[in-house]
Amino acid sequence: MSDIRETFYVGHKSDGTLQKRPMSPHLQVYKPIPSMSLSILNRITGAALAFGSTLMVAWLASAAKGPKSFKTVQKVTGSFPGQVVLFGFSASFFLHFIRGIRHLMWDSTAKRLEKEEINKDSKIDIVGISALTLGLWTIIIGKRLSKKNK
Repeated sequence: MSDIRETFYVGHKSDGTLQKRPMSPHLQVYKPIPSMSLSILNRITGAALAFGSTLMVAWLASAAKGPKSFKTVQKVTGSFPGQVVLFGFSASFFLHFIRGIRHLMWDSTAKRLEKEEINKDSKIDIVGISALTLGLWTIIIGKRLSKKNK
C-alpha cells in the first residue's frame, strides 16, 4: 500500500486475500430505479420548496407594501423565467405532496413495501405528479387566455 488512504478501501475476501472495495456503496454502484430517483427528488424538492416559500412570502410582503411594489413583483413572476420558476415550484409541490402521502401510507399501514410494489407505485406517482402539474397549468393558462379575449 503506497498511500495511507488506500487502507480505507481494502477488505478481505472469505479466503483471507485482500480486495479493494469502496468505503460504502454510493450512487454510482446502484442501477437507478424509479423509487430511488423519486426519493432523491423528494429531498431536493423539499429544499426547493423551502426556498420557494420564501419567495411566496416576499410576494405577499410586496402586496402589503403597496400597489407599486406588488406590480413590480407581478411583472417578474409574469415573465418567462418567472413562469418557469413557478412551474418548477408547482411540480416540486406536487411531487413532495404525493410522496408525503406515500410515506404516510407506508407508516400507517405497513403495506406495499415489496420492491416490485414500490417501483410500480413510483411510476403511478410520476403519472399523478405530471397530471396535477399539467392540470394546474392548463387552468392557469386557460384563465389568462380568457382574460385576454375579453
